[in-house]
Amino acid sequence: MAKEDYYKLLGVGKNASEAELKKNYKRMAMKFHPDRNKDNPEQAEQKFKEIKEAYEVLSDPKKRSAYDQFGHAGVDPSMGGHGGAESFSDIFGDVFGDIFGGAGGGRQRSSVQRGSDLRYNLELTLEEAVGGTEATVKVPVLVSCGECNGSGAKKGSSPVTCSTCHGQGQVRMQQGFFSVQQTCPTCHGSGKQIKDPCRKCHGQGRVQDTKTLSVKVPAGVDTGDRIRLANEGEAGVNGGPSGDLYVQVQVKDHPIFTRDGAHLYCEVPISFPTACLGGELEVPTLNGKVKLKIPPETQTGKMFRLRGKGVKPVRGGALGDLMCKVQIETPVRLTKEQRELVEKLRKSLSGGGEKHSPQEHSWTDGVKSFFDKLTG
Repeated sequence: MAKEDYYKLLGVGKNASEAELKKNYKRMAMKFHPDRNKDNPEQAEQKFKEIKEAYEVLSDPKKRSAYDQFGHAGVDPSMGGHGGAESFSDIFGDVFGDIFGGAGGGRQRSSVQRGSDLRYNLELTLEEAVGGTEATVKVPVLVSCGECNGSGAKKGSSPVTCSTCHGQGQVRMQQGFFSVQQTCPTCHGSGKQIKDPCRKCHGQGRVQDTKTLSVKVPAGVDTGDRIRLANEGEAGVNGGPSGDLYVQVQVKDHPIFTRDGAHLYCEVPISFPTACLGGELEVPTLNGKVKLKIPPETQTGKMFRLRGKGVKPVRGGALGDLMCKVQIETPVRLTKEQRELVEKLRKSLSGGGEKHSPQEHSWTDGVKSFFDKLTG
């Protein structure tokens, strides 16, 4: 009897991509698996073999090219599905390996695992973050057991081959033609058993400890920045590499400055006479005090820029500025004489009209116009 066309068997066209072939192969393999066709398992098994044969040919570029040119005569039929139940388990190891965690052919899983990464929150002052520092941190971490050198076995002994999986790390469950592999429940995939566990780590190979580490903090870091310390995380399993430690920077609030990227901001209170007549005052920076000139008639909220008094970003870029916002302080606890002087000043200023208080008069005129519209 003539063989059915491989493309028709898989339900694809001759221009089907590799991904399309694989997708249809899985779908057809599940449809015709003998365990899913209890009424006619022999016919399903035959169809299953044909599907496997078709996929093996069409998934190989050279075989597919030969098949496209010469048909069935261009490929070796012995490469098809004639391997019995073992062949079926190999197929389903590939098809369903991602579901059941197994792999066809009895391949052993690696029991070596990398240690977990750790995170440590490091609080810094603004001065430390801007200027850089060296901090000492203490980190609770799992480290390799020194008593057994991480093997988990008592000193003088060694782990032995697992009696359940015979060192494979996996066991196979067979039911008819359906076969899956799963992690060995005895050794948990390592392929080894510890008959005489280490007294210190109780066979785990790792113990809890506290590491004291020195962290070099580069100048210019900010909240949210991370510093990676390679191999300072938890120890690996069965000789695997250690994880990394990530130091997360958190900059504490400063009593004077607020940071925004490369710039620093601060509020500077000035007296009423200084705002009126101008003057000079000292303002703080992270590198010491500097003089700030206040021009006459300065209004509250005025922002002054001190160039180059900010932060040099850790990732490079121009040095930031210090932005000083002045706040005019209203005098409090006035004496009788001071109150009389202020009263005289008020009368003197009011005589000048909007000349001395242009913003006040502009605002008053705006309010009057607003209410006139409401009542008009």
